[in-house]
Amino acid sequence: MNQSQSPAPTGYADNGGVRIAYEDLGGAGGEPLLLVMGSAVTRFWWPEGLVRAFIDRGFHVAAFDNRDSGQSAHFPAAKARPVTALFRKEVPAYTGEDVADDAAAVLDALGWDSAHLFGHSNGGLRAQRIALRHPGRVRSLALSASVSSDAGSLKLLRYIHFGFVAKMARLKFPDTPDGDLALSLAVSRALASPGFPFDEAEARSRVEKDTGSPVRDPNSMGRQLGAHWSGPALGALRVPTVVLHGDSDQLLRTSAARDLAAAIPHARLVLTPGVGHDIPGPMYDAYAEEVRKNADDARLHASLYSAAMGYNETSPTIR
Repeated sequence: MNQSQSPAPTGYADNGGVRIAYEDLGGAGGEPLLLVMGSAVTRFWWPEGLVRAFIDRGFHVAAFDNRDSGQSAHFPAAKARPVTALFRKEVPAYTGEDVADDAAAVLDALGWDSAHLFGHSNGGLRAQRIALRHPGRVRSLALSASVSSDAGSLKLLRYIHFGFVAKMARLKFPDTPDGDLALSLAVSRALASPGFPFDEAEARSRVEKDTGSPVRDPNSMGRQLGAHWSGPALGALRVPTVVLHGDSDQLLRTSAARDLAAAIPHARLVLTPGVGHDIPGPMYDAYAEEVRKNADDARLHASLYSAAMGYNETSPTIR
């Protein structure tokens, strides 16, 4: 079965001439929630059921394609393989600051002065940096299956299950529309949560929206992973944060989540049993509830303290 034509975005945000495709996913009138997706894949990989769970809890939800993916601008720069890109001293195509500014441009295009952020996988890393670079525009952070922005290259390598990376590298499918679909489904199945049945129909409904296979191009992923960051450390964050991580994550060890939560003042760590490097359908409500709790915490603190005071420094750390 060939992949269908990708739905057009709601619009394009502009960051210094770089066009970023974004989509309004519904819930107008609710609190703004911007979804930040990980490397290689597109906004179409957000499960519709998860988006509905967010909307049902009072959020107005939007998502965007990261630069170098989907319908956003692509950068035909030099080759930048995913792992080796972590060690390159030169910037392959753009910086982490550029990527954070893309999200700010999306907020501008949506007419949102600020928003809650939910980032998954490398999108969680991006969400951290968006909050660090644009602190006044981020109300709260929910970080799923992600690593710390503070971690250096060697520390990042200790978080990764390289047996799984090698398994992914061995996936070979024809460079055809049917092969693209089969590859995307294979990646979805490999990342699926061991503690829950794999929902192939749901996965197919997502990957069929992509024209071509976004996971086929390792150079785009390498450029995304190699976007160097020179901004503040996580200790500067002053927004309510929840760190969500599956205890069966095939790609990242739980130590990544523990270190991330420890680096952010007052962050909550939530380990989810049976969950891998995805968010399975039976967990949509649980994840949406954690994001709702975090947003409520942000609203409570905003009502108690002025914007200049930021996050309540006297609140106890919760683990």
